[in-house]
Amino acid sequence: MNTVDLHATQLLAQLVGAVALLLWGVRMVRTGATRAFGSELRRVMASCARSRTASFLSGLAVTGLVQSSMATALVVSSFTARGLIGLPAALAMMFGADVGSTLVAQAFAFDVKWLWSLAVLAGVALFNGSTTDRARGMARMALGVGFVLLALTHLGDVARPLAQSAAFRTVMSAIAGEPIIAVLVAAAITWFVHSSLTIVLFVMSLAGAGAVTTVEALALIAGANVGGALAPLIAQSGQAPAARRVPLGNLIVRAAAAAIALPFLAAIAPWMSVFGGGAARAAINFHTVFNLAAALVALPLTGPLARLCEKLLPDPRETAEPTGPRYLDDALIEQPDEALASAMRETLRVGDKVEAMLRNAFTVLERDDQKLMKQVGDADNEVDKLYEAIKHYLMKISRNELPASEAQRYVEILTFTTNLEHVGDIIDKNLMELAAKKIKHRYAFSSEGLDEIRDFHGRVISNLRLAMNVFATGDVNLARRLLSEKTSLREVERRAAESHFMRLRAGRAESIETSSIHLDVIRDLKRINGHLTSVAYQILETAGELTESRLKSEAGGDVARAGES
Repeated sequence: MNTVDLHATQLLAQLVGAVALLLWGVRMVRTGATRAFGSELRRVMASCARSRTASFLSGLAVTGLVQSSMATALVVSSFTARGLIGLPAALAMMFGADVGSTLVAQAFAFDVKWLWSLAVLAGVALFNGSTTDRARGMARMALGVGFVLLALTHLGDVARPLAQSAAFRTVMSAIAGEPIIAVLVAAAITWFVHSSLTIVLFVMSLAGAGAVTTVEALALIAGANVGGALAPLIAQSGQAPAARRVPLGNLIVRAAAAAIALPFLAAIAPWMSVFGGGAARAAINFHTVFNLAAALVALPLTGPLARLCEKLLPDPRETAEPTGPRYLDDALIEQPDEALASAMRETLRVGDKVEAMLRNAFTVLERDDQKLMKQVGDADNEVDKLYEAIKHYLMKISRNELPASEAQRYVEILTFTTNLEHVGDIIDKNLMELAAKKIKHRYAFSSEGLDEIRDFHGRVISNLRLAMNVFATGDVNLARRLLSEKTSLREVERRAAESHFMRLRAGRAESIETSSIHLDVIRDLKRINGHLTSVAYQILETAGELTESRLKSEAGGDVARAGES
């Protein structure tokens, strides 16, 4: 059916569908890139925060890959809130991210829409033929690119009859006379869909079909840029001020750039088409020039801009129930013994949070409680923040000259805190992923299998408490008991595995469905126990209770291999 002959309702439905497909394609590219290269991208961003130029280039490169300046904004804001990078460097990264998002739009502006079928075919083939997260993430990226190209094809078909619509021409004529309204409307729509790239490509399609003039397209592009900066600020409205200063600074720069450019759009428009391509290419060129010019002007001003953001969003006064560290007092840094005691108290607080996470993890596995699963994830974020705070606090303490005993305690605190952070990650990233898989497929453990997991989980909880006591007291007898519990847990694991395999041989449907989840849960709980029991080795080694490879028994015999896991 020719789109010119489409009924108005059908035309609207096709327009909405094409925009939705475009939005979904952009999202798939972003999530695919994050899953495939997320950890590497974060490391690149964290390591490039030494200078404004390096920060700018890292933001540009990362956003060019993930195709979302908002995703970059959330990551950079998180780094800033945790104190991993400074606010001026974070703002420089965001300016680079803004420019990086325009490179993606430039790529889609070329006449390569016919490649959508090849991109989708490659994505499907790669997804079905691979099992690794990285390969499947790349497959999602290919599918996303294909969906974006297909959506742009449909938008071009819809935009041509849309340009002939009397109602649409009336709306656009009103916007043409009031460019401020065009900016506000585009900003609001961009905030609503949380993707400036989607709106920019949509405007490009309208301009290419003649549905909007070049000047109107430029006004809408300016609004999309303002809305793209507004979205992450609103998304982080509940976060600490440190997390909101990065998107605030970016919004200030983009809004100022839009305000400056708005009176000159008619004069700017002819220059945007100097390389050809008509109104569509002019819109994309303006998108690039807008962000590049804003970045070049604002990059040398990141310091003053950071101070302005800090004044606009000051740190709140300390509340009675702080969510951050409670016991890390910088005034004690010059008194290492008291400072180490404060760090130990904060570490025990982390242990309490990890214990609550571990308890909730079993409840999620047992009851498929998705709300509680989110709470576990939030608790892991808090554990990560506390871990970073303790680590930096210990680094400050280590600048003092520490006696041997305090140096040993420093190592014990750092090691145990690190192990607790690893335990939190295993709970959130592994056990909750297994729970999500169980919920997704509506699996159910057999009653015997659930009892085995419950027993194993309970023993690990007991060992967590014992490990915290060993850490707090340094008691040798408790440390020996903790290692003996590790040996006992291996026997429990062996019996549970034998029982599980017996149920598999008997053809129990629940056991067959949940076999991989069951075994992985036991494996992850054992890994957690291994991290917890490592505190005993330091205590026993300091006390001279370890030989090179074995733990001395109380009667003088060797009862366990110290390095066995």
